[in-house]
Amino acid sequence: MAICAFSEKKSEEELAQIYNVLLHEGITTFKTKQSKVSLPTRVTAEKQDRVHRKGAVFVVRDKAHFTANGVRGYIVTSKETLLEDAQTLTHFTPNVYRTFGYIDENRQYIHGFEERNLQQINTFVVDIDTKKYTVNELLLTCMDNSIGLPTLIVESTRGYQLYFALQQPFFISPKNDFRGLKVAKRISDNLKQSLQAVEADVFCNDFGFFRLPNATNIVYAGLDNVYAVGSLIDWSMRQDDNKDRPLFVLATQRLASSVLESDWFDALVHTVNINGEKGKLGRNNTLFTLALIGYSEGWDIERTENFLDEFNARLEAPLNASDLHTILQSAYSGKYHGPSKEYVEALLALHVKNGASYKVSLGHRCWYKFKKAREDRQRSHYDEWEDDIIEYITAQKQTTEPFIWLTQKEMCEAIGIPQSTLNVLLNSSTKLIKTVIGKGRASKTGWTTVQLFITYTIDLLRTQKDTYTTYVHQIIEAHVNVLEPIAGYQELIQKLSLLKVLPDKYGPALSSLDSSG
Repeated sequence: MAICAFSEKKSEEELAQIYNVLLHEGITTFKTKQSKVSLPTRVTAEKQDRVHRKGAVFVVRDKAHFTANGVRGYIVTSKETLLEDAQTLTHFTPNVYRTFGYIDENRQYIHGFEERNLQQINTFVVDIDTKKYTVNELLLTCMDNSIGLPTLIVESTRGYQLYFALQQPFFISPKNDFRGLKVAKRISDNLKQSLQAVEADVFCNDFGFFRLPNATNIVYAGLDNVYAVGSLIDWSMRQDDNKDRPLFVLATQRLASSVLESDWFDALVHTVNINGEKGKLGRNNTLFTLALIGYSEGWDIERTENFLDEFNARLEAPLNASDLHTILQSAYSGKYHGPSKEYVEALLALHVKNGASYKVSLGHRCWYKFKKAREDRQRSHYDEWEDDIIEYITAQKQTTEPFIWLTQKEMCEAIGIPQSTLNVLLNSSTKLIKTVIGKGRASKTGWTTVQLFITYTIDLLRTQKDTYTTYVHQIIEAHVNVLEPIAGYQELIQKLSLLKVLPDKYGPALSSLDSSG
C-alpha cells in the first residue's frame, strides 16, 4: 500500500510500514526482551530475522544532545522499540551500523556511527534547510532535475529532509578500500547536487543523523518510490559524466610541484576572516581541510598540529584548543586519504575575496581510467535512454495500434528517466514519436517509435490498396468510365490522420513507403 498524504497524522500501522521500507531487515522486528507481541508472532519473526545479519541504529531525543563532548543518545536494535519511542525522538540513523556501544559508564553517550562502520545503506537523505519552497515545488524539482520522486519528505523546524529509499539494502564491505562506500557517497553527492534549485545542503553528512519520521512530521510519503542500487549507480555515472569527473582515483607518484607551493593554498592560509554558518563551509571545515593536506603531504601529526595552531591563532574567531585537537585526530584517523577538491574550491569561493581565480590541483592524484570525449559520453547516455524507451514501448504495445497511452510523468516513472532529460531526448530523437490528442483533462499522450509507426502505416496502406483494387474491379464490372484514382501511396499517407503527429524530421524515414506495397 502506497501512502501519499500531506499533513496527515500517520497511524502506528502506517509508521510500521514506513520503518519496514526504510530499514529492511537491518534490525530485528521485535524486542528480544519485554516485547508486547504474542509469543507465536515473535517466534515466527525471529526465524525470519535469523536469515539476515542484524545491526543497530542510533537515536537522539533532542537536537541539543549533539554536543562537543559527543552525541547523547541510545542504541536501538528492533523496529518495535523504534515504533514505541518514535514520538519522544527527534533524530536517528536510517542506515544500519555493524558495531555500536557507549563511551561512558552511565551509557549516555554513544559511539559507532562512523561511515566505515556502516553495515548497510538503506536510504539516501537530502537536507533542504529552508521552507521557502512548497512540498509540491520539492516534488517537481525531484522529477525534473533528479532521480525521481522521493520515498518520504519529513518536515523539520527549519526545512525538509527528502528520503530516497532503496529497494534492497546496499551492504558495505571493507574490500578494495571500501569501494562500495565511495560509490554510495558519490550517489549521495550527486543527489544533493541535482537538487540545488531548492537549495539542498551539499555539505550535509551523507550517512549521519536525520529527522526520524513520526506520526506528525511526514508531509509526503510514496512508499512505491524506491530505487534499485544499479539504477542509482547508472544515474550517478551520467551525472558524473556531465561534470567530467570519474568515480575512482588512484594514488600515483607525487608530482614535483607540491600543493604547499600552489597559489590557492597560499591564499587560503592567509585568509583570517573565516566564519561559518549552517549549510556553508566555514572555520572548522577549513581547519579540517588543512589538516588533511598535512596528512596527505606526509607530515607527522606534531608538525601538522603546529601548523594548525599558527593558522588558528591568526583567525579573527579562533577555535578552542579542544575542538582543534579533535579535528586533528579525525584527519589522522586513517579514514581519509586527503582533502576534497570540491571542498577546497568551495572554501576559496566563500572566503577568499581578493578577486583572483584559482585552479585547484591536489598534485598527487590522477584519473582512474581514460574517458571518452564529453560530447561522445553525453550522446551515448541519451542513446541508452532512447533504447530503454523503445524497448518499453515495444513491450507494452498490446494492440495493432502503434501507440501506448501514458502521461509524461508516467513514462518518466516507468523508465526512471528525469523529466528534463526526457524533454531533451524528445527534441533530438528521430526514433521516438510523441503525440497529444485532446485538450486539458481530456487530453491523452501517445508514445510510439518510428519503426512501429512505419510498420503500422505499411499494413494500413496494404489494406487500403486491397480495398481500392476491389473498388476498381466493382466499377469496371458496372461499366463506369469515370474514375478518380489516388495518385501514389505517398498521397495516401498524407491523407491518414495519424500522419499529422509526424514532424518534418521523420520525412527521410518515410521516403521509401511508395515502394513498400
